[in-house]
Amino acid sequence: MNRRQLAALAVAAPWVLWAVVRIPGLDLWYPLVPALAFTPYVALTSPVPVVVALLLRERVVAAGAAIVAVALVGVVAPRALDGPAVADPAAPRRPLVAMTLNMRYGSADPGTVVRLVRDYHVDVLALEELTPGAVSRLDAAGIRSLLPGRVLEARKGAAGSGLMARGRLRRTGGTPPPAAAEPEAALGSLRLKVVHPYPPISPHATRAWGDLLRAIPGPRAGMSARLVLGDFNGTLDNREIRRLLDRGYVDAADAVGAGLRWTYPAGRLALRLTIDHVLVPRTVAVRRVVVRAVPGSDHRALIAELGVRRSRAP
Repeated sequence: MNRRQLAALAVAAPWVLWAVVRIPGLDLWYPLVPALAFTPYVALTSPVPVVVALLLRERVVAAGAAIVAVALVGVVAPRALDGPAVADPAAPRRPLVAMTLNMRYGSADPGTVVRLVRDYHVDVLALEELTPGAVSRLDAAGIRSLLPGRVLEARKGAAGSGLMARGRLRRTGGTPPPAAAEPEAALGSLRLKVVHPYPPISPHATRAWGDLLRAIPGPRAGMSARLVLGDFNGTLDNREIRRLLDRGYVDAADAVGAGLRWTYPAGRLALRLTIDHVLVPRTVAVRRVVVRAVPGSDHRALIAELGVRRSRAP
């Protein structure tokens, strides 16, 4: 093997190894789980080893690198296109707008949150990193008149979460300390669950992150449609999130070609990721997804306009 071949292979190796992990879903441990969140950037740069191999006149290496590039682009590009269709398109539906926002230790601007709820006619609001002070500020800004229903587990720091809604919410579950709060509630015949696992930034945290995602109920568990929304601290390139989708959920942003719209980090220069999600059953139609900045938060609000199948239940 000559030096040109060695150079071409050395340049291609990182992309090949990335594809070997990403394509079959081998991100089982730390640090592979957090690393895989950056797959869109790896796919974007995947033509680099092809060009280098061609410049070195190593056509075999170039061909192999091209196959890897196509594979990486193939797992990312569909998120910019319309995704899974609703399972029963002819069923009558009622509109429902769901919004999720990580409040960043409760510091997100309450006036902006209330304005987004009013402007987009939000019916269901999931808030992560919700503190008692943030609840007071939101109430002072007028959110209670818009979303009087609430199931809240506000806590200091990053562990609190809550649900607010236009209709009455009935608590169906929650999470006792010291785990991060992830309340569950029923809105009529619809179930809602907030998700906010600690980020997979260590071996222990990665195991806990995976355990939480595996414990999320299916979209029809209990015979009620379930919406799961929040800060997942993971992307569609993570194996555990894809396995959750395989159980019958649809990522709302992916369904309407908005799956690459980033949600974190806002307000600073960094590689941007899509870690906030609204997951819906396949019987829920997704009309539109928008992402909006909220001063004071390092996440952007994700708003999904949905069509929920009308239930015969009272």
